[in-house]
Amino acid sequence: MTAARMGPDHRTEALAAMAGTELDVLVVGGGIVGAGVALDAVARGLTVGVIEARDYASGTSSRSSKLVHGGLRYLEQLDFELVREALIERGLMLHRLAPHLVQPVPFLYPLTKHWERPYVGAGVTLYDTLAMSMGNTRGLPHHRHLTRGSALRVFPALRRDALVGAVQYWDAQVDDARYVLTVLRTAATYGAHVASRVQAVGFLREGEHVTGAQAEDLETGERFDIHAKQVVNAAGVWTDDIQEMVGGRGQIHVRPSKGIHLVVPRDRIQASSGLILRTEKSVLFVIPWGRHWIIGTTDTDWDLHKAHPAASRRDIDYVLDNVNSVLRVPLTRDDVEGVYAGLRPLLTGESDESSKLSREHTVAHPVPGLVLIAGGKYTTYRVMAKDAVDAVAHGLDGRIPESVTDRLPLAGAEGYAAMWNQRRKLATESGLHRSRITHLLRRYGTMIDEILAMMEERPDLKEPLTGADDYLRAEVAYAAAYEGARHLNDVLARRTRISIETWDRGIAASEEAARLMGDQLGWSEEHIQREVAYYRKRIEVERAAQEQDNDNEADAIQHGAPEIVPAAAVTDGVS
Repeated sequence: MTAARMGPDHRTEALAAMAGTELDVLVVGGGIVGAGVALDAVARGLTVGVIEARDYASGTSSRSSKLVHGGLRYLEQLDFELVREALIERGLMLHRLAPHLVQPVPFLYPLTKHWERPYVGAGVTLYDTLAMSMGNTRGLPHHRHLTRGSALRVFPALRRDALVGAVQYWDAQVDDARYVLTVLRTAATYGAHVASRVQAVGFLREGEHVTGAQAEDLETGERFDIHAKQVVNAAGVWTDDIQEMVGGRGQIHVRPSKGIHLVVPRDRIQASSGLILRTEKSVLFVIPWGRHWIIGTTDTDWDLHKAHPAASRRDIDYVLDNVNSVLRVPLTRDDVEGVYAGLRPLLTGESDESSKLSREHTVAHPVPGLVLIAGGKYTTYRVMAKDAVDAVAHGLDGRIPESVTDRLPLAGAEGYAAMWNQRRKLATESGLHRSRITHLLRRYGTMIDEILAMMEERPDLKEPLTGADDYLRAEVAYAAAYEGARHLNDVLARRTRISIETWDRGIAASEEAARLMGDQLGWSEEHIQREVAYYRKRIEVERAAQEQDNDNEADAIQHGAPEIVPAAAVTDGVS
């Protein structure tokens, strides 16, 4: 089945369809959970619409640690069920659902005292055993114990006095925003109507029953009604805001917790494995990411601006101080290429520390016709979606089939293994270097045919993007024509990772990228320059915020950038 083409025409058609008929399910929120709900529902034969106030995955779902993992630290909290569930999902994502997007990655766990070896070893053994018991460890080596000398050969950047030995284990990683987009494209392929830059501004009611949503197209300012038998709120950290729209805080309370990550060049840390460190507050990962390392994260309460959480100087110094405690050659702020901050939607509990709040999810029916889903973790999105649609089924007349998403490959996955084996042939036929084909396969899977066809028609698209030569010009054009990108920031921050992977955070690439998008979207010169100006202003204020000492000061600075949508600003809107 050919994946849906989510270009501008698709959005127009989706809006018309959502306004013109009663849906079975309307999903509010285009992050990983909302995308998962849409796919689960449409795969059960329901008519589905999805609206997202900004870009897909523009909140939490593009700002994670980019790991697909069971959550090794949850074993210490004796949360065996959460770990077991996550390991099942890790196996499905690696081997069936998205082998093109999810890749194995090793981690080194340094031991600082000899007595830690049996304790840590027992935990990692249980981790591997839980995964093996479900038969989903194919491609992931068993953990191994290392002496100090062996550990330093794997991770030469460590100080010798920082460890007495180590344990190495394996998990997996993913480009979180690209995965969300692929889930949405898969849902659209099966008939879901998907539209970004559309905000839910209220609910339609018949008595106590929610019968849909009042929506605003933020690109035009037009308001319209979307009728639906059931509405699913998958708004993450905006869950409480949605509940207030139906008259009170309701049954689910979400506490945002901010996590920041730093991106540094690969040559700044000499190692062939990722690293996991315990800190006084949670854990710190050093994660291999192409030609870079991702280092994070923090875990602090956040009660300020939700759409653009700011990283402060204090946050950045905290991460640097913790990683430098074990490195032979310390990192400095001058080594930091990129910084990003995200909010975890934690369910509130009795703990005053956000790092100890539950990562398990909850589904609630606060009023008839409205389902709320919150909590959880990225890795278990599919289970969350299944549970939400199970709740939807109770509110619909007739028999609703069971979920099938555990055996439904995502767009680009079907036939991927064979195409991966043909990458030398693809390189010869396309004239691209084999490393470029590898890069494209791991981002698009079998949908690489579409991007290769674009390059065949326009050979200039085979050239690297000026200022960001890890990416081809074709990837920018493809993002606008096929992947629902409507603004320059959508491409530089989420369809690619140029905004965090280049020293200038995408400034040098911005004008060429805007022109490539404009070719696909019919932008005028004035529109192109407006997009570039907006992007550059956003980077300017983010950099300035990162020089501020605390959250309040950083947040105040970050408000200095305007929103790109021409209608009323949506900085406080639900996404």
